[in-house]
Amino acid sequence: MFKNIAFGSHKTIKESKASVGIHYKLEEPLDDYPLKLTDKLEHWANLKPDHIFIQRRKDGQWQNLTYAETFQKVKSIAQYLLDLNFKPQETIVILSENSIEHALLSLAAVHIGITYTPISPPYSLISNDFSKLKHCLELMSPKLIFAQDGQVYKKAIELSKTLMPNAIIVTVDDSGHDNFASLQDAIPSEEVERAANKVNADTIAKILFTSGSTGLPKGVMNHQGMWCANLQQITQAFPFMKSEPPVFIDWLPWNHTFGGNHNFGLALYNGGTILIDDGKPTANGIEETVQNLREISPTAYFNVPKGFEMLIPYLDKEQTLREKFFKNLNVLFYAGASLAQPVWNKLEELAIQTIGQKIPIVTGLGCTESGPSAMFANWGGAFSGLLGVPVAGMDVKLVPDGDKMEARYKAPNVTKGYWKNEEATLLAFDEEGYYKTGDAVKFLDENNPDKGLVFDGRIAEDFKLSTGTWVNVGVLKAKVISTGSPIIQDVVFAGLDKDYIGAILFLNIDACRELANLPADTSYEKTCSNSAIYQYIDDWLVKFNATASGSSTSIRKYIVATQPPSIDLGEVTDKGSLNQRVILKMRATLVEQLYAN
Repeated sequence: MFKNIAFGSHKTIKESKASVGIHYKLEEPLDDYPLKLTDKLEHWANLKPDHIFIQRRKDGQWQNLTYAETFQKVKSIAQYLLDLNFKPQETIVILSENSIEHALLSLAAVHIGITYTPISPPYSLISNDFSKLKHCLELMSPKLIFAQDGQVYKKAIELSKTLMPNAIIVTVDDSGHDNFASLQDAIPSEEVERAANKVNADTIAKILFTSGSTGLPKGVMNHQGMWCANLQQITQAFPFMKSEPPVFIDWLPWNHTFGGNHNFGLALYNGGTILIDDGKPTANGIEETVQNLREISPTAYFNVPKGFEMLIPYLDKEQTLREKFFKNLNVLFYAGASLAQPVWNKLEELAIQTIGQKIPIVTGLGCTESGPSAMFANWGGAFSGLLGVPVAGMDVKLVPDGDKMEARYKAPNVTKGYWKNEEATLLAFDEEGYYKTGDAVKFLDENNPDKGLVFDGRIAEDFKLSTGTWVNVGVLKAKVISTGSPIIQDVVFAGLDKDYIGAILFLNIDACRELANLPADTSYEKTCSNSAIYQYIDDWLVKFNATASGSSTSIRKYIVATQPPSIDLGEVTDKGSLNQRVILKMRATLVEQLYAN
């Protein structure tokens, strides 16, 4: 019933050790991998120079660079950077959405071993106080700051110049700063090759910022070898990437490990093509994505659950779009949250309707600190919540924590720590050097580890009711989002030392407007307060609680958040996930209402 796809092995080894828990790994060893990602760029530039590496639409037309063109420009920009004489700890900061220029600058830095960081665009464009941008800039001490558009990023550039008056500002447009085109005019000398030869697996390639429980971004060091090891691990899990040059069309931001490490890196590593999608899973952005998919047939399609959900109505209505989408597709890959079962079922239905077969829908588990991939459910017939088995070379230690098991990682693709943050680094690893993920997992079948692990919540998020009953936040949250889709987008639970679970619901505003037949410009607060929305949630809650097994799986009361989560307050990370601890603190009045009377 599934399309016949070549997947990697999922034969595992499970060893129980009384003193430390369970060690779990793949039988298949990790194959060799290059020292740095641009070794692959040079390889493909020599092997197939005219193959298109990267494309982006501008003024309705696709602009592209071949592998040979890309490598030549990377070497020229590398020479420009070498001429600036970067000192140790001086870096490059990128304030930009995904773009061809963003790709060229980052690859040039990787090639000669200059650390760079892509900072989340919302820190520059959405934030009101720029506190996170300021924190990142001060931590990185940039010698060069790149912004795609000097006007769009004007306020962020002004802050950068105030904090770093000696930093060189580079933009693509004519906005009074150094123009990116001049970087490509440098003629590469032998100095570029000498600098590239000094780069090794321990050289820091880039810093990716991730928001921790405090809401302050921490800079995860991504070493050259870490990135390449993970790309080799992913390729072994999905060997069709190697045998058939991948074609990805992708919007996921490069400041995040999923878009920047996994998707961008995977296309380059395997000699494929990455097409930059300027669309997003929003009411306005989805149109751009759909237009691109009307023209491009991807070999794998990556998205967050909301993105798949918003794509379905278009696939359902347009036969030609469906045919184009499923034509060369090998896998659908989701990450960032659980995929609601109705969405999963509809994707399989559309595939059968179009090509007569299901396309495997896969996911796994990982984090910024594992570059990102630690395990995959790389086979057909998976289900939401199934995490799969470790990638090659990954040793997963399962450590008891109360009635749960925490997954901890040790492998070449695991970070060595946080940039300029020794305290956070020490706290992140256990006495044996395993990274402590905080993710709780359990075996799908204790007697057959080859069936993989399933998600069992987050260790730190779980809490006890006044009765002493534990609430498994991760599992309960997945069930709420799955059954409440598309109206309920996310949820934060209260109930620590209380008699029952209360829920703060965050809604999908576009879906709510459609349900209540409201104009597209209806305010967030007014949309959330509509009576039709409350009737829907009331009906949903009755059905939800009918399947509950007790106080730890039922929701007594809910309240709808009539204001969206704030990135400035740390309520939401740049990845879009909610910070439960911060929201409970910042919205204490809502919590009080849940337990009033």
